[in-house]
Amino acid sequence: MDSNAYHKGRGAQIKPKNRFEKNYIDREDCDGIDDFESSVSKTNTFYETPKSIISKNNSPDLAWNHSINPYQGCEHGCTYCYARNSHEYWGFNAGLDFETKIIVKRNAPELLEKEFLKKSWKPATIMLSGNTDCYQPIEKKHGLTRQLLSLFLKYQNPVGIITKNTLVRRDLDILSSLASKNLVYVAISINSLDEELRRVLEPRTSSSLQRLKTISELSEAGIPVIAMLAPIIPGLNHHEIPNIIQKVAEVGAQKASYTTVRLNGQLGIIFKDWLFKNFPMRAKKVWNQIEWLHGGNVNDSDWGRRMRGDGALALSIKRLFDISVKRHLNGKQLEPLNVSSFRRSGNLNLFD
Repeated sequence: MDSNAYHKGRGAQIKPKNRFEKNYIDREDCDGIDDFESSVSKTNTFYETPKSIISKNNSPDLAWNHSINPYQGCEHGCTYCYARNSHEYWGFNAGLDFETKIIVKRNAPELLEKEFLKKSWKPATIMLSGNTDCYQPIEKKHGLTRQLLSLFLKYQNPVGIITKNTLVRRDLDILSSLASKNLVYVAISINSLDEELRRVLEPRTSSSLQRLKTISELSEAGIPVIAMLAPIIPGLNHHEIPNIIQKVAEVGAQKASYTTVRLNGQLGIIFKDWLFKNFPMRAKKVWNQIEWLHGGNVNDSDWGRRMRGDGALALSIKRLFDISVKRHLNGKQLEPLNVSSFRRSGNLNLFD
């Protein structure tokens, strides 16, 4: 790895061309290279006031149909993140811009309440977040996720959360109240217990030990927790599956799930650059194995296959996961979230 070319503390190491833009600033032979490099580590905040906040999908391989993303872009900087491609719609690139240019939707709570007050709203589980982490570092300053959770509690609408940041523990009070009415579950993303790997793969995330502690604290507070092993990357972390399942079970996780890595859009360029810089001795093998999962390509949009791959390698990963779950989590289940206690006006009634 060339340390002079490596942006420590960031996942992506390049700024690939935005596929929607005609013009592109190339770093090659750039007289202002020092200025460019010095700006890479700085995080900039942008503010947006969208007209709607709930995103809908009809993907047959997703467990939810509604999601809210109070932030676009994510400072966690996970190299493999599928959300990187969406940053191009905002005029940024999917590489370093994704983790250094964060968009804040500051009217998100207002928009959610407007949706809940509509007669047309049908109670349904909403995911925080379907794209970027709702508890990424900027949440500590803006608190949009906490405001949103307060509205879920006020209107008694179920909510799911997926995060890899221990900041979720800040909201134990609201989450406990939601859990007492079966209105919430939290998925903690954890794909490695190897801190050396985690620091380069997910450079600005909470450590694996802190995530295990978070699972423990949430579970002790009566909040259902799912361990999300995502993504599984053959040749990098697939061998850790049994150990991760054992550890999350020991600290109270009730369920586990997984996805395998897929590198759609600009992710192929970003991840390959990162992979060969960090693991030059095994990069080619890892890259080939990712292709084996997805029919000879690293990108995959086929329903059913895109999340877990197919073929012998995918089957081997699935068997390892299933055996580990049976051994450590067998018998544990999550109840479906409650959609029957929604308060149409947000007010209490005689039976609450």
